[in-house]
Amino acid sequence: MATPRADRPALAGRRILICRPEPEASRLARAFEVQGADVRCLPLLVREPLPETPEQRTLLLDLDRFSHVIVVSPYAAQRLLEALDTWWPQLPVGIRWYAVGAGTARVLTRQGLSVRRPAAGWTSEQLLALPSLQRIDGDRVLLARGQEGRELIRETLSARGAQVTTLPLYRRRCPDYPADVLAQRLGHFDPDAVVTLSGETLNNLIALCAKSGHNLYDKLLVVPAERVARAARDAGFRHTCVPAGLADPDIVSAVADCLQRGPDGAGTDK
Repeated sequence: MATPRADRPALAGRRILICRPEPEASRLARAFEVQGADVRCLPLLVREPLPETPEQRTLLLDLDRFSHVIVVSPYAAQRLLEALDTWWPQLPVGIRWYAVGAGTARVLTRQGLSVRRPAAGWTSEQLLALPSLQRIDGDRVLLARGQEGRELIRETLSARGAQVTTLPLYRRRCPDYPADVLAQRLGHFDPDAVVTLSGETLNNLIALCAKSGHNLYDKLLVVPAERVARAARDAGFRHTCVPAGLADPDIVSAVADCLQRGPDGAGTDK
């Protein structure tokens, strides 16, 4: 039997479908292509900035009245910094800044901010375990996020006595695709692995499969956390993979490892 060449790319010949938003989808696609994968992008979330309202403007102008600012995603961080640049040529001092994950932290630190984030992990649960968020009775907290999303951070900090104000900066929606595009991406392409890095993306994929009649439930599904993996399994997906990190190399490495181990191994989350 032929032995694979040592320099053969880890994902040579593998077909990967990426469902995350742009521009992240195309960036991740390039990382997969370096490892020899055949990649298609089918973003199942589109993010649209919300127009500034008088209420939003007031919150931005009152930034120095908050003790803590929590930012839930890199896109939320970008939108927040752009909005603040209009009103704060120099950001006020004395605020504790938080990022749910490393990608969000990088966006904030590029602006010279000192950012707190979980030492390991990228979930709301791990953020809420930070010591500086335990005793916050009476503290004012600004939560920068999308128009809709998980309420865990807001509800948990409110239960701890904080005054939590949500600052919605963008909305998310599922794009509409022509039937021929769906047939090509979900059917003819026949992916070995599908990358869905949020619970909302997973829900949109499930709805799309039901509506279009395509069955991806036997494919390797890459999800961001065990919470989303459980939801995927409950929906009928048999093989899930949680990467060790959400940086592009971590995702590519996890997919290569899971596909190499095959269906039996792929069903065990990392």
